[in-house]
Amino acid sequence: MPDRCKKCGSKLSMDEIGLYKKMVSRMAEEFLCKDCLAEHFKCSTEYLNTKIAQFKAQGCLLFDLDE
Repeated sequence: MPDRCKKCGSKLSMDEIGLYKKMVSRMAEEFLCKDCLAEHFKCSTEYLNTKIAQFKAQGCLLFDLDE
């Protein structure tokens, strides 16, 4: 699995990969980092951080629940 953003090349965290899968496509094999995903959706990274926290609180297994 790629560990770099397909747009800017920055290293991806498990949460960034999980967020991309949750919001774009579970079948994705390439991902965007949080900054590039925020640009794609025309939202703030703070909003995406809030979404990550919500998905983790729901127990979504796409995220690193230990972070």
